[in-house]
Amino acid sequence: MLFERSYLVASLPLCDVTEEDLTQNPQLCKLLATLSQHVDQHGLTVPLKTELEKAEQKLQSQRRHWLRSESLHKALQEMIQDHCIRKHHATVPPDQSMFYETMEKCLLVAECVKQLDPSSTTEQDQPSVLGLNPQQILELMPSEKNVQRMKQSLPRELEKHLKKKCLSLLSYYQPEWENESEGLKNSKLSHLSAQLEREKKRAESLKETSRENSVLLQRQTHLYVSELIKCIQLLQSLILDHRLRIQTDLDRKKLEYFEGKCELVLQKIKTEMVEIQLDTYTVDSISAHRKIRGTLESELKACQVEKQSVEMKLASFEILGKEFEALAKEYCRLRQEIEMNNWALNEFSQCTGK
Repeated sequence: MLFERSYLVASLPLCDVTEEDLTQNPQLCKLLATLSQHVDQHGLTVPLKTELEKAEQKLQSQRRHWLRSESLHKALQEMIQDHCIRKHHATVPPDQSMFYETMEKCLLVAECVKQLDPSSTTEQDQPSVLGLNPQQILELMPSEKNVQRMKQSLPRELEKHLKKKCLSLLSYYQPEWENESEGLKNSKLSHLSAQLEREKKRAESLKETSRENSVLLQRQTHLYVSELIKCIQLLQSLILDHRLRIQTDLDRKKLEYFEGKCELVLQKIKTEMVEIQLDTYTVDSISAHRKIRGTLESELKACQVEKQSVEMKLASFEILGKEFEALAKEYCRLRQEIEMNNWALNEFSQCTGK
C-alpha cells in the first residue's frame, strides 16, 4: 500500500498531492489509481497523446522548413554585410562586387514580391502597397546573365561563408583548437553538430531534472512549512502551559512579598506610634497623670459611697409611699421660698448698707 501511494505521487506530479494526503483520503487514492491507468504523468490520454505527437511532428517539420529558409536568407544578408564592410576597408574585384550587387537586388526584389503577394490568410481584394503588383517589381530584377552567373557562384561563396561561421563557432566552443591545422579543424567540424546535439540533449535533460527538482522542492517546502506550523503551535501550547504553571508560583511569591511588605509597614507604624508616645508622655507627665488618676479614683470611690448611702436613704423613704412624695415636694417648695427670701434679704441688706 505504501509503495502504491509512492507510485501515485511519482506518476501524477501535476496533482501536487503527498503520501499523507493519500493516507488521509483513501477514496482519493483509489480515484487517482484508476485515473493513472488512463492518463500519463502529464494528464494526457493515449489517443490525445498520439494526436499531440503527430501535431508536434508536423509542427517540427514546418519549423525546420521555415528555419532552413530563414537561415539561408540570414546567411545571404550576412554575406552582403561582410562585403559592404570589406568594400570600405579594401579594394574588391569587379566580378565579386557584381556578384554581391546582383544577389542584394535579387533579395530585395524577392522581399518586395513577398510583401505584395497576398497569402491565403489575407483578403484578395486588399489594396496593394503604393498600387504596385508583383509583376512590376519583378521587372527590377538584374539581367538574366548576371543572375545566372550569381547562381553559379552562390553555392561556392555560401559554402565559404558557412564554413567561416562554423570555424568561428568551433573557436568559441573549443578555444584550444584555435591554432590547430585546417585539416584537424575540418575533422572537428564534422563531429561538431553531433557534439552540439549531445550538449543540447544534456541541457534539456538537466532542464527536466531541474523542473522535477523544482516540483519536489515545492512539495518539500509545503511539507516543511506544514510541519513548521505544527511545531510552532506545539511550542506555543507548551509556552502557554509553562506560563500558566509558573504564574501560580509568581502570584504566590508576589502575595508573600506584599504580605511581608504590609507587615513591615505595620511594624513601622507601631514604632512611630511608640516614638510619638515616648515624645508626648515624659516621666513628669506620667507621674502627674498617675496622681490625677489616683485623686480621681479616690473621689470616684467617695462619690460611689455617698451614692450608696443616698440610695439607701432613698430606699427607706420610698417605703412611706405617696405621702412622703407630697412632703418631699412641699419641702422642695419651702426650700425654694427660703432661698428666695434669703436672696431678697441679702439684696435688701446690701441696698440699705449703701
